[in-house]
Amino acid sequence: MILRHLSNLPPSILLLLLLCHVPTIEAADSFNCIVNIDTTKFDLTSLNNEHKVTQSRSTPPSTMVDSLTFNICDDLTVQGEVAEIDRCPSETRACLTKINQKQDQEDRIVAVIPVAESNALNASFSKLSSPSGLSIVMHGQSYPAGSDNSKDQSFKLNLICNKNADDPEFVSYDGSQVEVQWRNPAACGSEAGDDNGNGDDSDSGNGSDSEDKESVGSGIGWFFLVILLAFVAYFVLGAYHKYTTYGATGMDLIPHRDFWQEVPYMLGDVVSHLCSSARPRRSSNRGGYIAV
Repeated sequence: MILRHLSNLPPSILLLLLLCHVPTIEAADSFNCIVNIDTTKFDLTSLNNEHKVTQSRSTPPSTMVDSLTFNICDDLTVQGEVAEIDRCPSETRACLTKINQKQDQEDRIVAVIPVAESNALNASFSKLSSPSGLSIVMHGQSYPAGSDNSKDQSFKLNLICNKNADDPEFVSYDGSQVEVQWRNPAACGSEAGDDNGNGDDSDSGNGSDSEDKESVGSGIGWFFLVILLAFVAYFVLGAYHKYTTYGATGMDLIPHRDFWQEVPYMLGDVVSHLCSSARPRRSSNRGGYIAV
């Protein structure tokens, strides 16, 4: 019944309905490579790049190679030179490719698995204690899709605090989760109030102030966004009600039209009243004489 009414709506009303869903789509992925757990902050922006790890296992007369390409901060670059069937789809954060190698023969790709995807990321974080670091888990869709034997895929990255950055290591893949370990200074984190080793307290203070301003600005932005969405929903639902109930068209679709027609005049009266109140009163300079 609802779909039948929607199909009869004017294009302008349908456009407003679509606009109401845009913020939800944009907010699907909010991970910006800054992780705060309790009082510890992990800045992982230095890891914003594509990294590749592999593991091989002998399966005579061939060798199976598991190759994982990942970027925890952004989607992987789509490789246009690779056939679409041999690469992960767009909006993939971690892509596992299984390759069969046999002597004197070309490599054969036997599986391409998006183990972490932006549209199903649902990233979770936890601190590691021994050794210290950060564990990240990102999720993808089930693989193979549509199969009775499909398994939900995920990518687990254990970042270990280390003074020097080593290459990431492929730990395992159990058919559902890929696990990678990486020793990197970014996993050491910083406690609240630390100056991150710069030795300049003023810089740390400025950073804290900027974070507070960013938080306040973000809150104000969300407030106005909610107001805007409520305003749009008011007009859309009101127009839909008038259209389906009374068959209204054109300007008659506007809910409470008489009120909105009076708004400019009401605003004019308010501005006029404010201006007259703020205007200084002129004092009489006639010296107290009264006209006869």
